[in-house]
Amino acid sequence: MRIIDLMRTKGRHHQGGNQRFMWITGVVLGLLVSFSAFAKKDMMTLEQTVTAHYVGSSVVSPDGALTAYTLVKPRTPYEDEDGSHYVELHVVDKQGNSRPFITGKVSVSSVQWSPDGQSIYYRAKRNEDKYSSIYRIPVDGGESVKVISHKNNIGSFTLNADGDTLVFVAKPAKDKSKEKLIKKGFKAEIYEEDIQFNHAYQVNLDNLEEEPVQLDIDAHVLSAQFHPGKDHLLLRTTPTPHIDDNYTASEYGIYRLNGKRIQAFKTEGKLGEAEWSPDGKYVAMIGAEDKHDPADGRLFVARSSNGKMTEYVKDYAGHIKAIEWLSDNHLAFLGHMGTSSEVSVINLKSDQVENRLPLGKAVLRGLDVSQDGETMVATMSRANHTREVYAVNQGELKRLTHSNPWLENIAMPKQISIKYTARDGLELEGILVYPVDYKKNQRYPLIMMVHGGPESHISNEWLDRYAYPIKHATGNGFAVFLPNYRGSTGRGVEFSKKGQADYAGAEFDDLVDAITHLDNEGIIDKDRVGITGGSYGGYASAWAATALSEHFAASVMFVGISNQLSKFGTTDIPKEMYNVHARKYPWDNWMWMLERSPIYHTDKAQTPLLIMHGKNDTRVHPAQSMELYRYVKTRTDTPVRLVYYPGEGHGNRKAAAQLDYAKRLMRWMNFYLKGENKGQQIPPYDLNHQAQLEKDDKEKDAEE
Repeated sequence: MRIIDLMRTKGRHHQGGNQRFMWITGVVLGLLVSFSAFAKKDMMTLEQTVTAHYVGSSVVSPDGALTAYTLVKPRTPYEDEDGSHYVELHVVDKQGNSRPFITGKVSVSSVQWSPDGQSIYYRAKRNEDKYSSIYRIPVDGGESVKVISHKNNIGSFTLNADGDTLVFVAKPAKDKSKEKLIKKGFKAEIYEEDIQFNHAYQVNLDNLEEEPVQLDIDAHVLSAQFHPGKDHLLLRTTPTPHIDDNYTASEYGIYRLNGKRIQAFKTEGKLGEAEWSPDGKYVAMIGAEDKHDPADGRLFVARSSNGKMTEYVKDYAGHIKAIEWLSDNHLAFLGHMGTSSEVSVINLKSDQVENRLPLGKAVLRGLDVSQDGETMVATMSRANHTREVYAVNQGELKRLTHSNPWLENIAMPKQISIKYTARDGLELEGILVYPVDYKKNQRYPLIMMVHGGPESHISNEWLDRYAYPIKHATGNGFAVFLPNYRGSTGRGVEFSKKGQADYAGAEFDDLVDAITHLDNEGIIDKDRVGITGGSYGGYASAWAATALSEHFAASVMFVGISNQLSKFGTTDIPKEMYNVHARKYPWDNWMWMLERSPIYHTDKAQTPLLIMHGKNDTRVHPAQSMELYRYVKTRTDTPVRLVYYPGEGHGNRKAAAQLDYAKRLMRWMNFYLKGENKGQQIPPYDLNHQAQLEKDDKEKDAEE
């Protein structure tokens, strides 16, 4: 009625009446178009969630004119054969004009520009390749050329400044005699002893007929980076190939091509990336405060001549995620703080720090700069789009790629960063996503999605993936909350240590306190709260379904911990668990470790529990899920189900397994939080993928 009344005002005014009527009509029509556009918005499907494209990495050319980026394209469930995601190579200019270079059924990685900017090097397994090899493609047109292959998969690689020498990291050639023995049935595996070291191999690009030369280095090589002016290498090494050593015992050092180490950088704890300064006088690296620091998030700069280390931005209230040199004395860093990020530049001469991209403007996940330090690009996402390439210029952001145009037609929920207070007074943060059709004073079922680690954090960006189908959930009447409970990163080292030596203590009480806060805000129905998470988030989900069962109406645990005693004895990271999680060994206090295990509390389990796990998981052994399933099944009448994914590890990597997981997750939440149980105690175990496959086949035949 109000719109009609506004339109009837025509002729009631004297001078200016027609103009006013035209203005009002325009506003009304604009509103109608807006409402109509919103009405046509679609709710995101789970198939769209797991198949959305996103930028994996972006690397700017030496002159800053172009950016090469990888575009990740998951396979289409029911249509494609099972397998890992496809990864294409594309190039975009400063105006946002993008060109495909390597597309289709490929998997491109380790993208690098040649020093002269005329070619792009990359790693892939193509055509008849048995193992991943290094290729080169010219920027101005032409086909890819294989540069070097090896009798095993090539890992990372680096080019020297002259472009005539390449060093790659790989394991030695596979022993053909072992393949013959396997065919004869001799397949015994010697746990943790039958392992191969990574080696560094030198390649003469001027004469590819020469065999690669293995560098004489008595260590497991993780990465290699050429000095900007000399044939020296910055290598990251560990004493053994064990994952635990990667976390607890890796170090950077400078080596000659003959394998002799000429400088070591002594650090303690976890290490992240490292970068030579343009003149080679310094090495900047991301490291840890000490061995008990859960994450590499501190910034160090070392003199390459004597190894002297200086920590910059000491006591930074966030975590540093990436570094790039702009000049010999200016170092840019990407810092994550709270639920956002910032970019700042350190002047090594004056120790001054200048902010280039303010906190709260975006969440960047990668950073790269041109040779002159003038052009900066980043990969980043927002709440309404997946990760894309952006140009970063004096605090301004310019989007260069658009990987999913169809997202324009998806209804986007309101997503905000919130703060709340724990029962002990500690201020906490998290991301709240409202139901798409949210109405004030109406209470909604909540799905709490808990991150793993716990040394990681949730930022205010695109968060949707198979384990976090947020747009689908909010489009179907759920509120979603993702907490940064104590022990999360993004708030400095002290905060990230707050959960140590207190497994499932105050850290998981923080989750209950979040429910109290959202209930007090009038947003959720506290009797319809579900929880899900993977790894440490799976531990939280198991704890919520047992020790804290009265607070949760449904739980979905993924690759989670159920028994801290057997977890220690079956994981590939026991030293890391001691250093940054438990701060004690099981034999230091057997009973404490057992009491902090969900299996100990299964007598309290009243929460319907869906357990899912990759059968090849080496981080959290699949038996962890079997233990919890068996205890709940034996001790209670509570609905419980265990689903294993063959061929998957600590997380599902293939689209079909991801879709299956997402469907089971959402069916469980709908069943127990929205009353879609139709009198049943537990949902059917079958998802009937066969019916969908037959339907798709019929539609395809009809189109043809």
